[in-house]
Amino acid sequence: MSDIYDVIAIGGGAAGMMAAGRAGERGKRVLLLEKNAKLGEKLSISGGGRCNILNAEENERALLAHYGKAEQFLYSPFSQFGMRDAYDFFEKRGLPLRVEARKRAFPHSENASDVVRTLADYLKQGTVEVRTRTPVLDIVTESGSVQKVITRDGEYSAHSYILATGGVSHPETGSTGDGFAWLSRLGLPVQKPTPTIVPLRASDAWIKKLSGITVKDAKITFFCDDKRAFAVRGDILCTHFGLSGPTILNVAGKVSSLLESGTVTAEINTSPDMDLGILERTITGIFDENKNKLLKNVFKDIAPPGTGAVVLGLVSVDPETKVHSVTKEQRRVLAKLLKALPVSITSLMGFDRAVVADGGLPLTEVDTKTMRIRAYSNLYVTGDLLHVTRPSGGYSLQLAWTTGYVAGSHA
Repeated sequence: MSDIYDVIAIGGGAAGMMAAGRAGERGKRVLLLEKNAKLGEKLSISGGGRCNILNAEENERALLAHYGKAEQFLYSPFSQFGMRDAYDFFEKRGLPLRVEARKRAFPHSENASDVVRTLADYLKQGTVEVRTRTPVLDIVTESGSVQKVITRDGEYSAHSYILATGGVSHPETGSTGDGFAWLSRLGLPVQKPTPTIVPLRASDAWIKKLSGITVKDAKITFFCDDKRAFAVRGDILCTHFGLSGPTILNVAGKVSSLLESGTVTAEINTSPDMDLGILERTITGIFDENKNKLLKNVFKDIAPPGTGAVVLGLVSVDPETKVHSVTKEQRRVLAKLLKALPVSITSLMGFDRAVVADGGLPLTEVDTKTMRIRAYSNLYVTGDLLHVTRPSGGYSLQLAWTTGYVAGSHA
């Protein structure tokens, strides 16, 4: 094809739409290629369909600290388009945001499709040409620059190219690691991806019986070969496969390392503000006030909401026992159980359940002032294609907005 674009963006997700829209805003002639039937497939299901669009941490140093070792590389791109810039970008385009717990920002509408629609309008304003159902089959390079891309519908050439194909989390949305494959074919080092923000699989039957129940403000301590590794505190969601919720998702990377070293177990402390002695006395007091009631009816008010019957089933005490017949030793066993519910961690869940997967191109290979890959004069990279570890809570989409905008500003 003889017609040459200024910029070709490959991938119509969060970073790709931002990059293409920004290039179009600069007056560039832009082509956006997307293999799916529509743009923003993964974005439209993010945050359970609500879309945690960014983390509204005003302190840039505190914000970037959440990106681990990548922090030192991100000051330049974030100085060009940081959190406040992204926040204002969406609000000025008619998408008001609101900030919830842990500074997570969501659209007021709580509808991720509104975010996709806002970005689609941005593309239209920049007269970006969009071609869906157009997977890239090959990227042709010569002497350190990209010459053209080959699709099943033909060949397309541009002065600059932006890779924005996403990582490998939620492969059902098209994030199947295509970009990692392209980077490898281009002779670039690619860190193997692991599902870093992902639920944990556990083998314990009691957890599966509590599927859908959240244990509020609990402390979970992880052990590797019976040696204490680390502990975190927060809400813990029980599922049919194990444990989930933000508290669990954000330590999955650490647990992954433990699993490589040995057998991983955990203990859930449902009353982290009470030591064992105080909890025992509390239970004794409640029992004294309800001596003639059945244990199962009293214990449900002691255990975390919704867990009483299942937790009681972990000890050899008949739930039909009258409270006055429960021995001192049995009370102690119940208290110990509430302080250390046993969990056997078998693995991390796969990429299909991952909120975020790391892996990708090391930032040492990128000029982060422009997001250009150092080895190529006209190839830029964004978002999940970068090897950046980060927690859940809006940090991944912020990385997409920032790197996409910067790439689109310089391509």
